[in-house]
Amino acid sequence: MVKEEAGGLPDSDLVRLAKEGDREALDELCTRHIASVFRVCRGFLGDDDEAADATQDCFVKAVRALPRFRGDASFRTWLLTIASNEAKGVFRKRKRRAEQALESAGPLVSAKPEAGDVTALKQEAEQARVMVAELPDKQRRAVTLRIDEGLSFKEIGEVIGSSEGAARVNYHHGIRRLREMMI
Repeated sequence: MVKEEAGGLPDSDLVRLAKEGDREALDELCTRHIASVFRVCRGFLGDDDEAADATQDCFVKAVRALPRFRGDASFRTWLLTIASNEAKGVFRKRKRRAEQALESAGPLVSAKPEAGDVTALKQEAEQARVMVAELPDKQRRAVTLRIDEGLSFKEIGEVIGSSEGAARVNYHHGIRRLREMMI
């Protein structure tokens, strides 16, 4: 499927032009996909600030790597793979920092939201993010890419580095585990 804005060029043409040095084509590619990249990063990280940083790093890496983009996958899939890897790296760094902080921390205090500060919908969304974050890596990535970005299982497999069948299995196992957590 070729991603195309209403009245705009398809991604493949924009990539070709961007590789030839057309700055407007590169800007259009970034504008067209920034929301998807941010959603993928936020889905993995659950934090808007970290997701914004990962999104920026993703685009920096993508622009630098664009001359090497061969077109084996769609530009969107290639870009979301970079985003997924960036978010995964931030997640690993966060985990290392948390482990170090716990070693030197005193007693942990539970932070309870004040009544009326957070709507029920926001609380449920946060609970869902927490549950998704508890899934194993490939299941978390498959669920996030399928639900947030609507990627096919083939595209998910390309992004997470597995086959289409493995992506499908990871997604279904992730959904099953989420259902079990909700009970």
